[in-house]
Amino acid sequence: MTIPNTMKAAIVTAYGGPETVEIQSRPVPMPRDDEVLIKVVATTVNSGDVRMRALDAPRGMKTLMRLAIGFFRPRQPIFGAELAGTIVALGPRASRFAIGDSVIAFPGTGLRAHAEYVAVSERKPIVAKPPTLSFEAAAGLCFGGTTALHFINKANLAAGEHVLVIGASGAVGAAIVQLAKRRGAKVSAVSSAANADLVRRLGADAVIDYVTTDYMANFSAYDVIADTVGAIDFQSSLSVLKPRGRYLAISGGVAEMLARPKDGKRPMAGMAAERPEDVAFLAGLAASEEYEIVIDDVFDFDDIAKAHARVDSKRKRGSVVVRVAQ
Repeated sequence: MTIPNTMKAAIVTAYGGPETVEIQSRPVPMPRDDEVLIKVVATTVNSGDVRMRALDAPRGMKTLMRLAIGFFRPRQPIFGAELAGTIVALGPRASRFAIGDSVIAFPGTGLRAHAEYVAVSERKPIVAKPPTLSFEAAAGLCFGGTTALHFINKANLAAGEHVLVIGASGAVGAAIVQLAKRRGAKVSAVSSAANADLVRRLGADAVIDYVTTDYMANFSAYDVIADTVGAIDFQSSLSVLKPRGRYLAISGGVAEMLARPKDGKRPMAGMAAERPEDVAFLAGLAASEEYEIVIDDVFDFDDIAKAHARVDSKRKRGSVVVRVAQ
């Protein structure tokens, strides 16, 4: 296969709305050392991408976010944390994969997946794409699934425990519903009425419509609260957590990271791990139809700004996928 010198890439030109995302031409990266060059077939725009684009940091973290990604504009303007594609070139020390292999890759926010080609170290989370998964489905596997696994493991969720999932129809929430049920937990899912059938299909035992029902009114009801959207905080979770309950601040800021246990109840926050074994585990579940990758919509690459707008709407169900190669 002939690899071109230039490629299309989605460039975030400034902090702001979806209109700051433009398709521009960039040099195709060449794989170095243990890197592989992947021709991207599909990627996603996730909540992390839109938060960075809008400089929408959790409480108390905006200055830290500027220091990390760029003070006045993104230092690295190509976003994208996950992809599915085909390996087209190998670095001199790359040996895990061969040219032509179809893969799923998830090195996180530094991946630069919103482009036609990406060079990634094979030490990062890259696994073979199961042939039964479409590239679009495979692209939506990692962000929600690995975040859900990280926090479920951190909480040591056990069979028979009762978990409340706030934001149950999003990419992370949909993954938590499924993985918590797989552990034998009882799941109550908070979502809109429009998404009730979806979260029931994913395994929720009960669905709570946040528009009509106060899901914080059930005192000492839950062993674990998984808050995927930052709807509450640890202090407000105390009354509805059982003794030794855990509040998972999946979208939490500095306050949640610094919060201390109270009355035997614990907050859990921080960045989720990005481990190859987690990606392989999720890919295996999806390939055997034990895990559903929920796709909200699929956009063409030239319409990636519309994908950003869809995530901004906060009405997406699962992952918003962008098809890069036809």
